[in-house]
Parts: sequence; C-alpha cells; structure tokens
Amino acid sequence: MVPRIVVPLLVVLAVVAAKRSYEGYKVYAVVQETQQDADVLRQLQESSFDLDFWHLSRQLGDEARVLVAPKDQRSFLIQLVKHGLHYRELITDVESTLDSYNEVLPRSHHRDANILNNYLRHDDINKYLEDLARKYSSQVSVEEVSKSHEGRSLKTITINKKPNNAVIFLDAGIHAREWIAPATALYAIDQLVEHANENQDVLSNLTWIILPVVNPDGYEFSHESDRFWRKTRKPAGICKGTDGNRNFDFHWGEVGASNSDCSDTYRGDTAFSEPETQAIRDALNKLKGSCKFYLTLHSYGNYLLYPWGWTSDLPETWEDIDEVAQAGAAAIKQATGSRYTVGSSTNVLYAASGGSDDWAYAVAEVPISITMELPGGGTGGFNPPPSAIEASVKESWVGIKAMALKVAQKF
Repeated sequence: MVPRIVVPLLVVLAVVAAKRSYEGYKVYAVVQETQQDADVLRQLQESSFDLDFWHLSRQLGDEARVLVAPKDQRSFLIQLVKHGLHYRELITDVESTLDSYNEVLPRSHHRDANILNNYLRHDDINKYLEDLARKYSSQVSVEEVSKSHEGRSLKTITINKKPNNAVIFLDAGIHAREWIAPATALYAIDQLVEHANENQDVLSNLTWIILPVVNPDGYEFSHESDRFWRKTRKPAGICKGTDGNRNFDFHWGEVGASNSDCSDTYRGDTAFSEPETQAIRDALNKLKGSCKFYLTLHSYGNYLLYPWGWTSDLPETWEDIDEVAQAGAAAIKQATGSRYTVGSSTNVLYAASGGSDDWAYAVAEVPISITMELPGGGTGGFNPPPSAIEASVKESWVGIKAMALKVAQKF
C-alpha cells in the first residue's frame, strides 16, 4: 500500500511532467524583402503544422517570427537559405524565457496593482468582476453568458447600462496564449468602473459590455500545461481544440483556415461548433441595433484591423471604420510614440475567414468592428513579462478610449 503522504507528491510530479517543455526551441526573425519572400513564408506556414508563426504580415520589409522545434530547425534553415531569405536567431532557447512569464510581483492589497502586475487566472478574473458588481451595484452588473466546454463560467460585465445608449462590446482571450489581451480588458474595466470620474467622456452616452476571457479552457491550459496553446479545448478528431477566430459563420472555412483538426488554425467541424464562439454570437445577436462598436483584443503586433478578413475587397462603409481605427492609432502615437498599422485584415496582415470581426460587422450588423493586435513582449516574447503589463495596458487604453470617443461622436 502506498503511504498516504506519497500520493500528493505523485500527483504533483504527474502535473509537472505533463507541462510541455520548450527547451531547445528557437524563435527566428525572417525578413520578407520581396513578394517572393512573403510567398515562401506563407507556403511554409501552410504546409507545416510544426512551424508556429507568431507573426507574419503582408508588409514587405516586415519580419516574420517563427517558433521552431529542435527537430525542425535544420530543415527550416535549409529552406530559408535555399530561397535566399535573411534571418536571425531572436530567441536562442524559448524555455529559458518562460521564467519571466511566471514572474509574480508582490500583490498589493489594492485591486489596481493586482491587474497591473500579474496575469490573473480565470477564477480570479471572475471574482474580480463579481467584486466590482457588489461594490458598484448601481453602475455595474455581471452575467454568466455561457459555459465553456470544460464547464468554466463565461461572464460579461455591463457598465453604465442606460436606455438609448450606444453599446460597445469588447472581448479578449479568444486565443489562449495571448495573455496580454485579457489583462488589457481588465484595465479597461478598471478605468471605466474604479476610475469612472476620469472617464466620463466615454461613459456619458455609452454602455460597455466586456467579456475578458472568451476561451477560459485554453487560457487555463496555457497557464498549466502548454504556454503557447492557442485553441479551445473541445476534442476535435484526433487532436483537441478549434481556433475560435476561424469558427464564425461568415465565409466560414474559405481561406486562411485549416480543415485539419491538429492545425493551430483549425476552423472546427462546423461554424459555431464551440460554445465559446456561440457565446459571442448570442450576445451580439441580442444587441442587434444597439451595439455600435465591436472591439476584439488579440496579440501581438501593433495593428488595428477591420473587415474583411476573407477578401482583399473592402466593405462599403470601410471609411467609417477606418476613421475610428485611425483615431486610436493617432492617440497612441501622440501619447507614447508607438506606431499602429491600420487597415483591413487581408490587406495588412493576411486573409483569414471565419473571424469574429467579419461576422460582427456582416451578420450582427455592428457598424464599427475592429481587431486590435496589442504589442508583444519586446525582444520576441509572446507577451510582456508581468513587470511590463502596466505600460502595455495603459498605452492600449489610450487607443481604446480614443476609438470609443469617436464612436460616441458618430452615434
């Protein structure tokens, strides 16, 4: 009989053993100097599930960033040399950089400090929302809008609900590994609730509904088991998970979305196959007519993107959306000097159908629909370390607020 004291240790060892190691993995920066270079990189991305492209745009002169396992590094570099692409090693050993993600700064008794220097876990995020609803019951309400595949509660917070207000719906964390996105959503909530007096200009005639973590199963899995997990966690064929941002029912599965269940961009076996994407669908359908601005937060890249993702054509009212996005980019540039690239998803970044922003604009009839790709972690890390969260979320809020002000003027 195993002594009782040994069992917890065995459980701990099993959990530790299950965590994916990125020892020996490297991140390469590859310059796409010509259209031919860009085409080669796109073909590499589409032909190999093992190459994890953290960043790849259409912009010539831009650097792609690719996570490559030890077993694939030689063949990857041979391809780059064969096609004459210039590259550099950005991260020599990815596992060694992950220590900074696990860095936890001292938690203050004050709620602001907690969200400014820690990546909160999903339970803590929901608790934070509930605390605000209790403390500010006249201004704030929290609602469970759905449950994830694994049974986690998807909660929205509604701020300043008033008849005839234009509604802004903001979500984050549809891609699990993009931790800075929920952190930015939480800072937006903090500013709108705890610092409402300083933000009356975006509260007077606006109602905000914010879903900080769309994909809590994946988010928790990225904390516990695989730092760079992207998808949901519902079983899909022989693999697990669907890319939530390829799962929306508008030109679903047409371009930039994989039909292979093991791919990071797997579209799902049907549109809206995931309870997490159904939650956004149902919430926006209920708001049809009143929701004027849909903003979804991702990372990384410094982009403000709008429809279409399925074609290089632009929607009829693209100038209205562009005006809002440009206001955000201009405000950030003035405040911090950071530059954001603005344009349609296909023309600026890449074609990808089944995205939430296209669906929100075309089907839920939200007139302003924007994806904000937040800054990454400096020298190549996927997210800023906890010590850099504060600077990132404060800069991002400048842009979010400027876009909200422009929407308030329009509607």
